[in-house]
Amino acid sequence: MAVAVTTDKTFEQDTASGVNLVDFWATWCGPCRMQSPVVENLSETMGDQVGFYKLDVDQNPDTAKKFQIMSIPTLLIKKDGEVVDKVIGYHSKEQLQQVLQQYL
Repeated sequence: MAVAVTTDKTFEQDTASGVNLVDFWATWCGPCRMQSPVVENLSETMGDQVGFYKLDVDQNPDTAKKFQIMSIPTLLIKKDGEVVDKVIGYHSKEQLQQVLQQYL
C-alpha cells in the first residue's frame, strides 16, 4: 500500500479511525527526503494494519500549527482520531515498526 497525501482539508477525515502515521515534511528538508523512503517501505510492510500519510507543511500550515509541529520530519501517530505519539527527526524502519507495534 502506498503512502497517501493528506491536506488541511482532509487530515481529520483521513486519520479518524484505526492507527495512522502522518509524515510532516517539506520539499526543501534534507532529513525529510531521507525519511520518506523509510516511510514508503514501512507502508509496504505494514500497510494492511496502519494508514500512512504525508503532509507538506508549506502547503498545509494549519494542521502543522494545530499539532505544534516545530521541526521536520515529524511523524505523528494517531489511533482512532487521537494523537498517541510524536516522533521527531529521522528514524529507521525498525525504530518506527517498534513504535507502531505498541498501538496495534
